[in-house]
Amino acid sequence: MAPRGPASPAARNRGPALAALCLLLGTGRLPAADTLRPNVLLIMADDLGIGDLGCYGNSTLRTPNIDRLAAEGVRLTQHLAAAPLCTPSRAAFLTGRLALRSGMEASDGYRALQWNGGSGGLPENETTFARILQQRGYATGLIGKWHQGVSCHSRGDHCHHPLRHGFDYFYGMPFTLVNDCHPGRPPEVDAALRARLWRHTQWLALGVLTLAAGQAWGLLSVPRGAVLGAAGLLALFFGSWYASFGFVRRWNCLLMRNGDVVEQPMVLERAAGRLLREAVSYIERREFLGKSRHGLYGDNVEEMDWLVGQILEALEENGLTNTTLTYFTSDHGGHLEAGDEALGPLGGWNGVYRGGKGMGGWEGGIRVPGIVRWPGVLPAGREVHEPTSLMDVFPTVVELGGGETPQDRVIDGRSLVPLLLGAAEHSAHEFLFHYCGSHLHAARWHDKDSGRLWKVHYMTPRFHPEGAGACHGHGVCPCSGDGVTQHSPPLLFDLSRDPSEARPLSPESEPRFHAVVARVGAALEEHRATLTPVPSQFSLSHILWKPWLQPCCGTFPFCSCTQDGGPSER
Repeated sequence: MAPRGPASPAARNRGPALAALCLLLGTGRLPAADTLRPNVLLIMADDLGIGDLGCYGNSTLRTPNIDRLAAEGVRLTQHLAAAPLCTPSRAAFLTGRLALRSGMEASDGYRALQWNGGSGGLPENETTFARILQQRGYATGLIGKWHQGVSCHSRGDHCHHPLRHGFDYFYGMPFTLVNDCHPGRPPEVDAALRARLWRHTQWLALGVLTLAAGQAWGLLSVPRGAVLGAAGLLALFFGSWYASFGFVRRWNCLLMRNGDVVEQPMVLERAAGRLLREAVSYIERREFLGKSRHGLYGDNVEEMDWLVGQILEALEENGLTNTTLTYFTSDHGGHLEAGDEALGPLGGWNGVYRGGKGMGGWEGGIRVPGIVRWPGVLPAGREVHEPTSLMDVFPTVVELGGGETPQDRVIDGRSLVPLLLGAAEHSAHEFLFHYCGSHLHAARWHDKDSGRLWKVHYMTPRFHPEGAGACHGHGVCPCSGDGVTQHSPPLLFDLSRDPSEARPLSPESEPRFHAVVARVGAALEEHRATLTPVPSQFSLSHILWKPWLQPCCGTFPFCSCTQDGGPSER
């Protein structure tokens, strides 16, 4: 990948929305792990574009610690997220299964969990790699972002909580960072619905005021009780939606330690330092504001790199570097639509790859960094140019931890161990399928005989404005309906020669066009035969905010606390 200088348009468009650093730590209970059962440190950034890292071609953002990790380990150049959005991508990462197999994808409507107080989340019958390693004697901890749900029926049942999915310890955000967590930023959670509800409230209020004025001035023969009843209904309507949308920061932006809320609402300026202090025993918070050449987003990328460096330093100081497998990735590509009028574009850079977050087929939404280091075991500086997936982490760490993958369900991931060690030349993935919600947008075929990597697009998002490369005016691109274009015949690209997906092939330009499309179509039918219906965790009944499920410190609805025990800032 060619480096990009400061004058590139993509570089200039990067903004300040690196939402979170998520650390997933698995450490053996033995004082030191042997070479067959390493300690495991998994680091997942949020919304990080693959083009934001120096080791993936960026020459204007400083990421020396992640670059060093890549130089000392194995760099995966075709590493892919299983979904282009946070909740389904992380579900697939944890379970090694496509998110729609566990109901963590949507057919239409909501494509990610919206509330801590919703009832949707990773089902209890799903098996995470943390649970398997826990059973093998590992101490397991999750520091950072979860975004897989909290409770099902009551505030304390915690049916979706990390502690119910194999983690001994959790500290971090049960939800995610959204604009609503930043005082002064425009709303993000259900922003379109919120705007409609506010307009309806204003129209109804105008109607009630008109009715009251007409009754008071004798222009309308309306009983006073009818006016009061209409005003009461208006208040009830307003209260029914404002109770949730009026307090998004308080309900969604909070920190938990295990099952207890320790800060509500979360103070963003202190969050990164607190997350790091939970991952290592010491840290002094440093400031990065204004240090990078790419605004607040660039500052956050460089701060994230520093945080990674501190964690690697803690491993070194505790003599764990050589017995720890360390992995770094992002949950999906950078968010091209992120931004506002005051701050400009706020999303990451996806390098040469087309598209971004939320786009199920285009490479920019699913191509992510993949770095694996295990000194003395994995060859330093090795690059793997084979298709791999976030889902592969599940069977990889289970194998290294001495566990066995479940045999009672489909596991879509494949162990990376042979590829990482150099014992296998090719990826175990011949085909990979790319979903947007529950709609299959694209599929890829790694033709190992010819070495060509084919990509077939059955539908693609309609960019707005046309030719923009993103869906501006939407939070992310739609998955279906009027927001996509159906392709018949499908679009065909050869990623081995055209990684930017800029030149679609045709029967005239590619003699194998029909044969490739037919082969991928046959594999798709085989894949669909493995799918079974499961309850959707993104149904309206699961997505809606439920006050009886809302995590709260103090007495609901007066939820307010800080980690020092004082009242939270209002």
